[in-house]
Amino acid sequence: MSSAAPAQPFEVEIGIGTVRGLRFGTVGARRVLALHGWLDNAASFVPLAAHLDGLDLVAPDLPGHGRSAHMPVGTDYTFVGAVHQVLDIADALGWDRFALLGHSMGAGIASLVAAAVPERVERLVAIEALGALPESEPETVPRLREAVISSRGLGTRPLRVFPDLDAPIRARVRVNDLSEPVARLLVERGVQAVEGGHVWCSDPRLTIPTAVRMTPGQVDALIAGIECPTRVIYADPPQPYLPEPDRSRRARLLPDGDLTVIAGGHHLHMEQPADVAAAIGDFLLR
Repeated sequence: MSSAAPAQPFEVEIGIGTVRGLRFGTVGARRVLALHGWLDNAASFVPLAAHLDGLDLVAPDLPGHGRSAHMPVGTDYTFVGAVHQVLDIADALGWDRFALLGHSMGAGIASLVAAAVPERVERLVAIEALGALPESEPETVPRLREAVISSRGLGTRPLRVFPDLDAPIRARVRVNDLSEPVARLLVERGVQAVEGGHVWCSDPRLTIPTAVRMTPGQVDALIAGIECPTRVIYADPPQPYLPEPDRSRRARLLPDGDLTVIAGGHHLHMEQPADVAAAIGDFLLR
């Protein structure tokens, strides 16, 4: 794939509705499903795709993100639900076996998919996450209460209308420590035009806290259950939610895994795509 080859839009129908996204490379080449992070979208993989060759790289906007359908009213966004949605997307593409490339939340979801259906996942590249975010048992009830209260109180507040893209781009630059061009990529796919300007496309329910998290032991067991060859890529310095030495310890739990650490920020696959592509190398092609 080269930077001269533009991404092609695609869409498939799954149980929750229409999933849209971007497709890079050559149909029929090595199949890779690329899963973006929380409140990002398929544009997350535009910079990296320009540095990867020999792949049929499909990057969906996960449900509730970008230009894809939102979950039905009365349902929740969960990691287990996301596993089924990823498999539904693969089924709609006609893909029986495929590799996974994930960033942040997408890497966490990809970890679950790889552990759940090892017969379908050939390889996994996990960027800036591995497994799920753990929590100890004493936090179970406070977390559940917070999630339920937040969900019931979300209501139908009107979305903020931005007269132009400057404000949402500045917000992404500030909150995620992104450069302006990278923030613009995400924002342009993450908003929709309305009367008077633009609003975020993402489902406001994505901001509700997760109701239940795995315990640390369950997360370790999940990672140890990933059978496919796995390459983990972390940025340095680490994120607060996955500090050292725990994140390196997690990578060592993989039956067939290796770890690369690259100096950079959380969105290093967008800010330093050539470095990340070099770290991936021919791993997805083997």
